[in-house]
Amino acid sequence: MNKTGFSRADILIPRQDLLDKWCVVACDQYTSEPAYWEEVAKNVGDAPSAFHITFPEIYLKDDDADERIASINRTMKKYLKKNIFTEYKNSFVYTERTLDSGAVRAGLMGAIDLEEYDFSKGSETLVRATEGTVVERIPPRVKIRRNAPIESPHIMVLIDDSEGSVIEPLADKKDKLKKVYSADLMLRGGKVEGWLVDDKEASRIEAALLALAGREAFERKYDVKDKGVLLFAMGDGNHSLATAKQCYENLKEEIGAEAASRHPARFALVEVVNLHSKALNFEPIHRVLFGVDTGEFVRMMTEALGLEDGEGEQSFTYIINEKPRTVRITKPTSKLCVGSLQNFLDAYTASRGGEVDYIHGKTVVRLHAKKPENVGFILPEVHKRDLFPTVISDGALPRKTFSMGEAWDKRYYLECRKIK
Repeated sequence: MNKTGFSRADILIPRQDLLDKWCVVACDQYTSEPAYWEEVAKNVGDAPSAFHITFPEIYLKDDDADERIASINRTMKKYLKKNIFTEYKNSFVYTERTLDSGAVRAGLMGAIDLEEYDFSKGSETLVRATEGTVVERIPPRVKIRRNAPIESPHIMVLIDDSEGSVIEPLADKKDKLKKVYSADLMLRGGKVEGWLVDDKEASRIEAALLALAGREAFERKYDVKDKGVLLFAMGDGNHSLATAKQCYENLKEEIGAEAASRHPARFALVEVVNLHSKALNFEPIHRVLFGVDTGEFVRMMTEALGLEDGEGEQSFTYIINEKPRTVRITKPTSKLCVGSLQNFLDAYTASRGGEVDYIHGKTVVRLHAKKPENVGFILPEVHKRDLFPTVISDGALPRKTFSMGEAWDKRYYLECRKIK
């Protein structure tokens, strides 16, 4: 098998005339904003769309979840029968996403070998999680994928390619490649275009990735010894890739490891993006705690974290009744501010109740923090240069540590692949 854990794939592309309604944002976005998803549903209507074959997480707790999953699987089969896809066999697709800001983020579609991925803490596989995986979030996703004939990913995987050897050369050659899609993305999503990579460029990409995966180069770059080579670090879609992994492990138990190794479910379709892309910005993921006695909460948080007013090595701002207060942690429980706060939130909600949501953007945090029973948290900036070294030395970061851009910058569903 491919020694880098990433290979060409059989990629399904919906018909060009369907794309403007087909493409919808990742299911784990706008989880506290029902109006957004109502607008998506209105835009899409009954037209063929990824909206009808994905499960926005805002609806996961609805009573009709099982019915929705069954409908997703039926709709996938219907789309396959209607021949709305063109399949590009054994291919890479080069993508350019023009964000709402005008910045262009380049990427490469292909398949991750799930044998080279392990999301457990302490993993030293070629492909690794960058944040703690919440195992409770996997079973609902497994329910969807278990009977799904196709996958449509919002997964983005990062490479630390400071020389721009893998993806960047394609930008100057795209005019000679076959364009396979171009779509305007709804609700501030910008635009996305894709080109089929020819054999010559595909071979160059594979050689460049192999060079990045070399042990000597890896140890020299990160000044480490006796560590497993990290080539791909999860950017977005950590729990989606973990779900694919779990389904693959379940398949091994059902049909045996040897048969499963030849099954399309051994792989997951992803987009690879260079960490050094100027269009790739790391943003902190903020938090809102819903439905608590805010006075009691602040007293307990202040005591547990040793909070003092002002800035410090680990500092954040919390908002109650529209009143912000910036504090520093003097009794940290993690190397990162977000980790110390998350540890306390987990302990508090387990014993006192309340619910935490993870928010991409300060405006939404402030909006929810207007209610007297809610607390908003504004977290500090995260530096992307620290991602690979931290994962290599310390393992996965606390869950929901960073986001790559605003919610509307997230990957939109477009490409698909058969997994049965």
